[in-house]
Amino acid sequence: MKNLFSLQGRVALVTGGSRGIGKMITEGFIAHGAKVYITARKAAACDATAKELSRDGGQCISLPADISTLDGIKALAKEIMAREPKLDILVNNAGAAWLAPFDEFPEKGWDKVLDLNTKTPFFLTQALAPALRAAASHARPAKVINIASIDGIYLTPQETYSYVASKAGLIQLTRLMAARLIKEHIVVTAIAPGPFASDMNVNARDHADVSAARTPAKRIGTAEDMAGAAIYLASRAGDFVVGSTVTVDGGIAFAKSTLSTAE
Repeated sequence: MKNLFSLQGRVALVTGGSRGIGKMITEGFIAHGAKVYITARKAAACDATAKELSRDGGQCISLPADISTLDGIKALAKEIMAREPKLDILVNNAGAAWLAPFDEFPEKGWDKVLDLNTKTPFFLTQALAPALRAAASHARPAKVINIASIDGIYLTPQETYSYVASKAGLIQLTRLMAARLIKEHIVVTAIAPGPFASDMNVNARDHADVSAARTPAKRIGTAEDMAGAAIYLASRAGDFVVGSTVTVDGGIAFAKSTLSTAE
């Protein structure tokens, strides 16, 4: 039980790991003993985060890449597998959003968001399957964690049509991938974050008090909240959690409707 949440000796890749939720997860993994590769489209930001998170002896390696295309996905997978014979943990976190009124919502707002949020997690997992299979065993399964959103679960007031579709799709995709890959000792799960301060959630970042007031827990999420959920799923503690989506949102997706009814 003492080592239940340990990631000692494990190798992880976190996409979109240079900032926001990806950085929170990366920092938590490193603190629990993992060697973490991070990727992001902007090389300078990726390099800076890797340097920052490696200061106290942690292992954080920058691999900048554009994984919005199949060519970029294949190139990243090739680079990872050239460096590491096995990959224990893959976190599909890179994502995009698009906000526009219904009558003005553009096709490019669909293509960009669906490609990165739903298509990329599938094809990156597919491309890295050999490394995940090499790490996986009955005693210690490999892990794939998809970062979804509570916007794929509950009805958001924001006109982010392609975003909600992509995240709802990712949650269902997680279930199907989990059912297939558990046969090879690869556990697939998802996390659905609520309000965390990041460039993807400017309301929580710039108006934390307002976001907190709308949350049953009366606060926004912290880096520890996100890291804790990811560490749980990535470690031995989460080995028997297959296909589930863990909401980390202070009660918005489920408790809020229940509390409203009770009141």
